[in-house]
Amino acid sequence: MADVLLFSQAGIEHALPALGLLAHRLRVAPATAASVAGAPAADVHLIDGTIDLSLAKNLCGVFRAIESKTPLILVVTEGGLPAVSQEWGIDDVVLRTAGPAEVDARIRLVRVHAPVEDDEPGLVVIGELVIDDSSYTARYRGRTLDLTYKEFELLRYLAAHPDHVFTREKLLADVWGYDYYGGTRTVDVHVRRLRAKLGDQESIIGTVRNVGYRLLRPGAASDDAADASGGGRGA
Repeated sequence: MADVLLFSQAGIEHALPALGLLAHRLRVAPATAASVAGAPAADVHLIDGTIDLSLAKNLCGVFRAIESKTPLILVVTEGGLPAVSQEWGIDDVVLRTAGPAEVDARIRLVRVHAPVEDDEPGLVVIGELVIDDSSYTARYRGRTLDLTYKEFELLRYLAAHPDHVFTREKLLADVWGYDYYGGTRTVDVHVRRLRAKLGDQESIIGTVRNVGYRLLRPGAASDDAADASGGGRGA
């Protein structure tokens, strides 16, 4: 059973009726850029392109700008198929008239081919940053970082998705959890502390203006618009 999230203004019954007949855990979110940017984690994401194909294409672009590992399936009508291309960044496409067996197979197959963490289990290496999940330690340029539990969790989360931008809301939900009652300012404070402990204000954790934060691979350009302390709200 998969955790499936559908972005649709009309809901499952209109977008992909067969999906509601399957045993997967189903959730529906509005088909908006803000909803996609702040989407909770799921095994598979679906975008409804049965009503507004242009909007669906834009949402696919937003999704791929902030998320690359979660499989993405586009739902379209038969008339919309000619407009779909590789540029959309989707993993598969399914017609809204597809039956339960076909929909289930497509969900299962994109999950099989989704990227997985490889190399040494529990070890994430991004340039000179090494995170060891098994010992809950992080080293940068050979120096062990003195991190709190949440600082480590935040750094590990960002490092697991290098170059991908996360909104403050999504970081708060995925790192702190939905039962956390603090505001998104908590994320800013922890990013500022991480930058100070890394001793590298801009080239590791970047701020993308009006969106959120990302951990940069070596050589990637930062769009950091915050001040050197990381305390600005330019993102």
